[in-house]
Amino acid sequence: MALASIRRRRGQSGSLPMPGEDLSKRIHEIEIRTRKLVDSEFAGEYHSIFKGRGMDFEEVRQYQVGDDIRTIDWNVTARAGTPYVKQFVEERDLTVMLLVDVSPSLLFGSVRRYKLELAAEISAVLALAANANNDKVGLLLFSDRVEKLVPPRKGRKHALRLVREALAARPAGQGSDIAVALRMADQILKRRSIIFLLSDFLMDPATYQSVLGKANLRHEVIAIRLADPLEEELPEIGLLVLQDPESGESMWIDTADPMWRAGFAQRVQAARLAREAVFRKTKVDFLSLRTDEDYMETLVSFFRSRARRLPH
Repeated sequence: MALASIRRRRGQSGSLPMPGEDLSKRIHEIEIRTRKLVDSEFAGEYHSIFKGRGMDFEEVRQYQVGDDIRTIDWNVTARAGTPYVKQFVEERDLTVMLLVDVSPSLLFGSVRRYKLELAAEISAVLALAANANNDKVGLLLFSDRVEKLVPPRKGRKHALRLVREALAARPAGQGSDIAVALRMADQILKRRSIIFLLSDFLMDPATYQSVLGKANLRHEVIAIRLADPLEEELPEIGLLVLQDPESGESMWIDTADPMWRAGFAQRVQAARLAREAVFRKTKVDFLSLRTDEDYMETLVSFFRSRARRLPH
């Protein structure tokens, strides 16, 4: 059985809007919160690690102390009789694709928010950062099938539409198939793009290893794992019924049983090691974000670390 979830009751603080409920307030709250974060911390970090396709010549200007002599335009300098340098602007035209897992296991969260809400907020941060850098961004929602595809476009309204689609997702599928999502993304992305893969990665890593490796050869894939503290350690509260959110299978467990707790910890550790081994083999950068933590600090730290590893 996949790690089961204990669902929060409808109407509890922080729960997802149900079908038919107004999403506008929730989207507005996410926009305000994430836009401030993007403006103050993240847009520059995003820009620093996702470079454009090259540099476009813009104009020449007079040489100033400190300019790189390699940028001197010798033809203009000879005609003018004084040094001139070439100025360039970055030619970005990047495409960002958000692949967001909306399978039933994402509709769970024991602290602050559902994992799907966390996915929506992270999507908002990435989409708004892409918009601030004039990049196109698209969205693919998936379960064990492709649930929704929004082609890449530019603009703030488009970025917020992606958040709405993620929050409003009610999947038809019951499981989660990362390989299906990656194959679809590869079909629609005609040139090298940036793919953010957001999932709880509760499935067997062997089901997506090959496709993930191929996708990362053609594109730049970053995996973001969405987790909840109860998925890593259960409190000692005696007998408890757990239900697998995707298969519907239920089982009784005794959380006070030392043998069961030891076995649970071993399974969590084994799953983590298997998952991380696949990311290393496929050379995919990854990070984990939890529903009970400040995701922005972790996200910025990850991007800064990644920027330091890039060639200058």
